[in-house]
Amino acid sequence: MIEARGISVRLAGREVLREATLGLSPGELAVVVGPNGAGKTTLLRALVGDLQPWGGEVLFDGVPLSRWHGRDLARRRAVLSQSQHLAFPFTVHEVVSLGLRGGRRGLRAGAEPVASDMVVRTLGRVGLAGYEGRFYQQLSGGEQQRVHLARVLCQLGRPVEDGKVNWLFLDEPTASLDIRHQFEILDLARQHVRAGGGGLAILHDLRLASDYADRVIVVDDGRTVANGPPAATLTADLIERVFGVRADRILALPQVS
Repeated sequence: MIEARGISVRLAGREVLREATLGLSPGELAVVVGPNGAGKTTLLRALVGDLQPWGGEVLFDGVPLSRWHGRDLARRRAVLSQSQHLAFPFTVHEVVSLGLRGGRRGLRAGAEPVASDMVVRTLGRVGLAGYEGRFYQQLSGGEQQRVHLARVLCQLGRPVEDGKVNWLFLDEPTASLDIRHQFEILDLARQHVRAGGGGLAILHDLRLASDYADRVIVVDDGRTVANGPPAATLTADLIERVFGVRADRILALPQVS
């Protein structure tokens, strides 16, 4: 379990997250929603240990994040960030292989054939079969996003290994993707948690959040203002109060099975 206890974060002298308290449990996909600049990414970065709160603490399996070694964290949680910049002409295979070097399946001498097979299989899972020899910089933004999803999936390996839960964190994973690939990426996240892993995603589309989330966390002005099942949380009153739009303007999409 991952637990945030009253965490507050300051950036450039401004408090961007205020006393956030929440818990993430294995087997559920938590989705964070909120207006631009509300503090969603800051919350995610604090939960994974990329930002140190000035107040409160985050516990990972009951142990404060500050006491975890970076290598051990990399074996237990992987993060797909909003933007990824690579300055060198890496192939897709090389980019995805980076996840194997830092995660639970860290490469060892003689392991290259097995690792290469895992890269190829994972690229197939994200809809990029046959892309391993292509250069990353020549891909579209959406294709690059899926390459990095393959990387973090390789980093984690299985959702649960040796009785330990592995966690997948996705910061706006559907950005730059068409609707088909949005569904496919979120299907992969849901498969991860259904197999016993833990997961959290930041989404802007409330319809996707409602369809895929087991639990919705609403962030507004640096505070967690709601936390619960989608149907009970994304009410008309909350949508109008937090997002400033009438709920009836949010068109319903067919439910995703």
